[in-house]
Amino acid sequence: MSAHHPDLTSGLLGAVALGGAIGSLSRYGLAVALPHNAGSFAWSTFVVNVTGSFAMGLLVVWVLSLAEPHPWLRPFLGVGVLGGWTTFSSYALDIHTMAVGGHQGLAAAYLVGSLVVGLAAVGLGVSLGELVFGRRR
Repeated sequence: MSAHHPDLTSGLLGAVALGGAIGSLSRYGLAVALPHNAGSFAWSTFVVNVTGSFAMGLLVVWVLSLAEPHPWLRPFLGVGVLGGWTTFSSYALDIHTMAVGGHQGLAAAYLVGSLVVGLAAVGLGVSLGELVFGRRR
């Protein structure tokens, strides 16, 4: 296979798995540092998803600015590290728990707030990336 489509047996899966382990363990560490009660605002999930959105915007611009990025760079950092760091499933479960716990307003604010702030974070990441690395190709 070409350098842009590495063979899965060449270590790509290992790179994604290693990145996923790093991201997931980091997310777990933040959840331990910022615990929340069921039905309350899930700050750790909010923080990982917003910072992950920002980092993804920055990562895409950085990788696109490189003349010949290593073919495992995006899978390791984007799919692995950031995929392990961010979490849609916890976000959805937190919303459900808030709603069934009688905190529908908080659930709605968390749902919409996470989306809006996450989208803004991606935009900020892209903008910062373009300032630092130049415009995307």
